[in-house]
Amino acid sequence: MLADPQQRGRKSNPAPLPDRAEVLRTLPLLYRPRQVVELRLLDVVSGPMSAPFTMSGYFDDFDKLADCAVRHSLAAKGAYVTLNPLNPDLLARTANRLIRVGKNNPLTKDQDILRRLWLPLDFDPVRLAGVSSTDEEHSAAIDRARKVRSFLHAEGWPIPILADSGNGGHLLYRIDHPAHDEGLIQKCLSAVAAKFDDERVTIDPAVFNPSRIWKLYGTISRKGDHTQGRPHRLSRILEAA
Repeated sequence: MLADPQQRGRKSNPAPLPDRAEVLRTLPLLYRPRQVVELRLLDVVSGPMSAPFTMSGYFDDFDKLADCAVRHSLAAKGAYVTLNPLNPDLLARTANRLIRVGKNNPLTKDQDILRRLWLPLDFDPVRLAGVSSTDEEHSAAIDRARKVRSFLHAEGWPIPILADSGNGGHLLYRIDHPAHDEGLIQKCLSAVAAKFDDERVTIDPAVFNPSRIWKLYGTISRKGDHTQGRPHRLSRILEAA
């Protein structure tokens, strides 16, 4: 029998497991009670030779969302959620459960978003595609997020949520803007990226669309295999005002 490639060479560095308590700590910080949220699992594999697929479901029960995320995310590259408020009628698509997405199963679109309540900043260390960050790269991205937070606060911005994506850093700023904002969020992200990007860490300018999915904290970032030098990590909230 062939050994699991993720297990070879890392007996002293086991892969982490999802943390249900961290998921449940995260959800009330991001959403109002009974707010409808899409949970989406990307690149789910059911066996070593199976083709990856997507799973999705709509939830207004945070306990059930956490249960599904923890139960199914270890078979996925990542677990993500919509950030902004959705049309509550979307719950009727798949109410508090996950399904395998097919061509007849639509996902959340920009027109499904009621308002923008979050401005997200995603700090990603520069590295090869398809692999997790090293500890040094991971720390550099979180340090850059702290630097940007300090700069923006000095400019009058509020204190955001600071989070560890598992590979880099996140800042989440509370806002209240129309879903269709005439490019304001996009321009803001591009301006911050232009000031702070360098050869080590970049700020993703593509997370401006209102239906953007975002890492669900408390789940694992699993890019490539889990190795000693490039391990999988638990995503988590570091500081929340």
